[in-house]
Amino acid sequence: MSLHADAVRELTEWDPSSADQDALRRECLDFLSDHDDGVWRTCAPSHLTASAVVLDPTRAQVLLVLHGKVKRWLQPGGHCETGDTSLAAAALREATEESGIPGLRLLPGVCHVSRHRAPCQPGVVDHHLDVRYAVLAPPGAVPVTSDESLDVRWFNWDAPQDKAGEIAAMVAAGRGRLDRIDAGSISRRTRDR
Repeated sequence: MSLHADAVRELTEWDPSSADQDALRRECLDFLSDHDDGVWRTCAPSHLTASAVVLDPTRAQVLLVLHGKVKRWLQPGGHCETGDTSLAAAALREATEESGIPGLRLLPGVCHVSRHRAPCQPGVVDHHLDVRYAVLAPPGAVPVTSDESLDVRWFNWDAPQDKAGEIAAMVAAGRGRLDRIDAGSISRRTRDR
């Protein structure tokens, strides 16, 4: 399956928790319908990117990186690469590269989408359509700053250095994904007894 087809499948199967998220999901799908190259950084005036909401297993913190270009604390993520087999794999690769944490575990399914100004090619690319996945860090994970970031660190879930609310909404979506996975695991364990 192509990366484009995978993105369409992931977004089609995702059931967003709000009308705003559903509208962005439909915008992404419409964009992909009109752009066969919509997952690549060369697509203009927009393209899809993949990000990770990296959560700690104690359910208390989220990992953010101080982005080198925009000088803001953001989730790890970025452009899809030709070696990525899926949008989720791209998000996991970006999270691993930007956090320096081995053993990250991807939770299945999209958890959040965003449309924001793109810093990658000013004057050529206007927006990123960012597809986000929840990722669980191993216990005791210590992040390491990458060449792409100025810093990387854990923040409390309730205070993620977010003036506009975008990070808080993303963290809430990641927590919701984790809660649904846990609830499903508990239900399966109960059924299997």
